[in-house]
Amino acid sequence: MENIVLKTKLILCRIEELDGVSRMLVDKAIEATDNSYSPYSKFRVGAAVRLENGIVVIGANQENAAFPVTMCAERSAIFNAQSNYPNLPITTIAIAAKNADGLVKTPVSPCGSCRQVILEMEHRYKRNIRILLYGTDGVYIINSIKDLLPLSFVDESMH
Repeated sequence: MENIVLKTKLILCRIEELDGVSRMLVDKAIEATDNSYSPYSKFRVGAAVRLENGIVVIGANQENAAFPVTMCAERSAIFNAQSNYPNLPITTIAIAAKNADGLVKTPVSPCGSCRQVILEMEHRYKRNIRILLYGTDGVYIINSIKDLLPLSFVDESMH
């Protein structure tokens, strides 16, 4: 038997330390929280994806009384981008959230379903997607979803 240790690599920075494009993308994610429809959880999540050509597409969580048909902000933005710009890879995704007290202090991380969708986009375009997770206490910068999903499942896993 062998113990295997999996590590997650990320950078923590202050929002002021982000470059201009990253800061703009985080700001768009924060703005997108206002588009959330979250009458049940009152947890508003916004996401902004930047495409290879610089276009930014936003998404926000959309809840439903039948919770399984709820859509997360990350998938909302990614599916919107892929529906409208199917040949353009996503380079970066920024995610922000608000609760009843306002913007969250600690950055929120994508759920398992969203992680899998981001992984599929990385696999589809054969390139990493930079992830910016915003909280008022700082921003986590992650260079690939594989850092959050180290034992990933893609089509090669089925061969």
